[in-house]
Amino acid sequence: MASNPAYEPCMSLKLLRSVLVALALLGSPLLVIAADSDLLNSVKRNPEKAKTMCRRFQQMNSNGQSPFSEAFINQIAANENLSFQDAEILMTYTVGMHCDDVR
Repeated sequence: MASNPAYEPCMSLKLLRSVLVALALLGSPLLVIAADSDLLNSVKRNPEKAKTMCRRFQQMNSNGQSPFSEAFINQIAANENLSFQDAEILMTYTVGMHCDDVR
């Protein structure tokens, strides 16, 4: 069977896309492991910190505010020396594991 030169670039793009998807899927668990090892251990190993965060989140809720607002997440990020995304992860984990009544 003869190859079609017009078809070959399309095949290489499909192969490239498949390789990129595979790399992304392989790298995702590594990011989760890295986040888990440092970021979440700060509240896993220090339940008092988690309780303090929960009280603060509950106080905000009682005042009609959401701890998941962009401004508050930025405040947590600055206080904990984290990126915005890491602060979001930390807050979500803390709420999910320690204070599921917070909204």
